[in-house]
Amino acid sequence: MERVNAFLTRHIWAQLALSVLAGAVLVQLIYPQGPFGAVLIRTAFTSVGACAVVLAVRRKERRAAGGTDGLVSLDQRLRTGEAPTDPGERRAMRDLVDQRLHRTRHRKGALVFLAVMFVGITVLTGLTAGVRQTVGFAVLTVVFLSWMQYMSRLNIRRLRTMDAALRDAGPGFVSPPRGATEPSAPRERP
Repeated sequence: MERVNAFLTRHIWAQLALSVLAGAVLVQLIYPQGPFGAVLIRTAFTSVGACAVVLAVRRKERRAAGGTDGLVSLDQRLRTGEAPTDPGERRAMRDLVDQRLHRTRHRKGALVFLAVMFVGITVLTGLTAGVRQTVGFAVLTVVFLSWMQYMSRLNIRRLRTMDAALRDAGPGFVSPPRGATEPSAPRERP
């Protein structure tokens, strides 16, 4: 699984292609009209804005991590909970963690908005479409919202654990204050 995660982190195009393909398959399952190629093209076209947002976020993360390979390494360390010991890697990890924690500041509001939106779409589908579409959207709503809540909690826990680990580095290392650009020199113990 780590090799798949590293590949997907290194090659953003693969993540985007897989998400567009999964979206097209889902649309085809719920609304089985027309050839799959047309659905795939329509899904890719409507996903352009989301792809642009993902690419912009990824560019900022790569810059904070010092390149694609640095981002892959830091992402792997973040998933395992292993805090880097090298001062340069610690600074890059701190920048990455701070960016991601900042982006999650409206997480609860976003989850509530998604829940209202998905439930609303499911209800409206039930009022205007057939049973197949209603059941499809209901299953999608339950699965997607459950998965989003689980992944949100998991990622917040990982980010907060890494933030605490970077601040509490252990004996001999003084962690820089939040927002500092240069790490403090290790303090000698009396």
